[in-house]
Amino acid sequence: MPELSQLELETRFQKKIDDNLYIEPKDWMLEKYRQNLLRQISQHAHSEVVGMLPEANWITRAPNLRRKAALLAKIQDEAGHGLYLYSAAETLGSSREQILNAFLTGKAKYSSIFNYPTLTWADIGAIGWLVDGAAIINQVMLQRASYGPYARAMIRICREESFHQRQGFEILLTLCRGSKDQKAMAQDALNRWWWPSLMMFGPHDKDSPHTGDMTKWRVKRESNDELRQKFIDRTVPQADFLGITMPDKDLKWNETTGHYDFGEINWEEFNQVVSGNGPCNRERMNARVKAHTDGKWVRDAATAYANKKRNKAA
Repeated sequence: MPELSQLELETRFQKKIDDNLYIEPKDWMLEKYRQNLLRQISQHAHSEVVGMLPEANWITRAPNLRRKAALLAKIQDEAGHGLYLYSAAETLGSSREQILNAFLTGKAKYSSIFNYPTLTWADIGAIGWLVDGAAIINQVMLQRASYGPYARAMIRICREESFHQRQGFEILLTLCRGSKDQKAMAQDALNRWWWPSLMMFGPHDKDSPHTGDMTKWRVKRESNDELRQKFIDRTVPQADFLGITMPDKDLKWNETTGHYDFGEINWEEFNQVVSGNGPCNRERMNARVKAHTDGKWVRDAATAYANKKRNKAA
């Protein structure tokens, strides 16, 4: 059987995607598709792992045992999400060591939202409600991504993120139904986390270099601006139910479009945080580098044990 030309391979590849069939690790794929997927999946994995840090700050200070147990369970889930995603990224031909090295040396990014500090217990509620809520909006479509390992990993991740979102909302609801000071704490957390949550969806579509290709390849099914609008439309009524006010004077319902109009995002702040100049960028990276260094003996011991078992079996 004659070998297929590059054009024939590309045509078959795109047709498989257009027919809503999965691209699997051993299938032929465009190199640009592989590279973009590796960038997105590894960035997603790094974000899950770094996302544990702002919440871990409150494990010992959670207000009661129930809250402590729920927070520990959530952080454990996020570690698991990172492992699922690192495993999915490895199927694209890059080793775990290469993926982590790109992260630890600053070549690979993670979500800018995790470079903000958690100042009060209400911030844990805001992260669950807003940050995980935005993640769900972003990730539900990824359950239908064209790359099989990524899509399958996202099914469990989205289920667990839904629990995290409800947990965060319940924390804020309890505060908003508490004392005047507790409700003020919830309002302060919303004020500080609202705009960074909107930045999670990335730049406007016209400024996003990857949106066109990732939509064509059906890794993404909706654009950054569409997802951001969907998040706003769902979240504003929830804030009304809590009895707290969105920190956006331009926010209003538009009868014509059937969506909320909202103010302009501070893209200069977004660019600064993404570039490594956010409030906690250095703190987060230092923590991850230290954890990786301190955990070397565990990796070495696991490797030695695996080699010992393999040699014994041989």
